[in-house]
Amino acid sequence: MRTIPLKLGPGADLRASLEQVVRDENSEGFVLGVVGNLSRAAFQCPGRAEPTVLEGNLEIITLNGTLSPKGVHLHLSLSDVDCQVWGGHLELGSQVLKAADLLVGFIDEDPRPLQNLNTSDRTKDSRIELVVLPGCPWSSRAVRILRSTDIPHMISIIDSEDKFKEFQSRSELSTFPQIFIDGKLIGGYESLSELHTSGKLTSYK
Repeated sequence: MRTIPLKLGPGADLRASLEQVVRDENSEGFVLGVVGNLSRAAFQCPGRAEPTVLEGNLEIITLNGTLSPKGVHLHLSLSDVDCQVWGGHLELGSQVLKAADLLVGFIDEDPRPLQNLNTSDRTKDSRIELVVLPGCPWSSRAVRILRSTDIPHMISIIDSEDKFKEFQSRSELSTFPQIFIDGKLIGGYESLSELHTSGKLTSYK
């Protein structure tokens, strides 16, 4: 399992933000933890035809459920200013008041798609170069992040001992993936993931 921290600011839609992360990662997962508050909460109570909507200073107590590119199933519980607890199925329209910090867990996937890179993955007129190792799950995840953003990038595959030595000498690292921006090493998968979740990665389009 791998984890991704998600920080949401004022006005962000809680459910829509999680759905976007799932689409970007293209992986199955679940919410591991949450701390934050909402200015508006929309949730479906059992037996009711329409979602219940609350507004005010609403503290998130729990958020549990599953995440999938095919859809999300999430249960929200929250407290109002009178410490009355509400809850139900999380719906679109639940907006963050000040902040919401979430930790999302994703199930590891088969790394084989890395073997199927094509010429569209090797755009040379790009600021980002990704160096990957076949069979490495972290390399596969890095490729998936860049594919989901439509940001031009070049992928170099470590497919020989000479290639390994070339990039080891260039980066002084023996671990992969390695991410270079404008020819400068910025780190590995975690560095790329942080750029992606913070929204800074789009500045390199």
